[in-house]
Amino acid sequence: MDHLKTRAHFLRAQRGIRRSSASLTLEVCASPEAGIGVRVGFTASKKVGNAVARNRAKRRLRAAANALLPLYGLPGNDYVLVARTATLDRPFEALLADLKDALQAANARLGRIKGVP
Repeated sequence: MDHLKTRAHFLRAQRGIRRSSASLTLEVCASPEAGIGVRVGFTASKKVGNAVARNRAKRRLRAAANALLPLYGLPGNDYVLVARTATLDRPFEALLADLKDALQAANARLGRIKGVP
């Protein structure tokens, strides 16, 4: 998995498909570059907490993404995981379930948009 690094990539994903759950928000868009795999980015605003809390939330999201994106991520798409305040306190199994549900819903919507069944 490659990582999104520039602000433009995050803003493009923000304009794409969005799925929210109790512990995270998932933003998905098709990657403009052809022939690449899954790209992922992580973000946490100051609403989540101080720098220590934001870094902890992003570490938890990174671990969840490493577990699930190889299984549920569609190549050629960019995924951005946005931390919420519940990301810090949610049990990791519940965080994984939230991400799995969001990925499946977003991928189903991507399939309808692209015309793929």
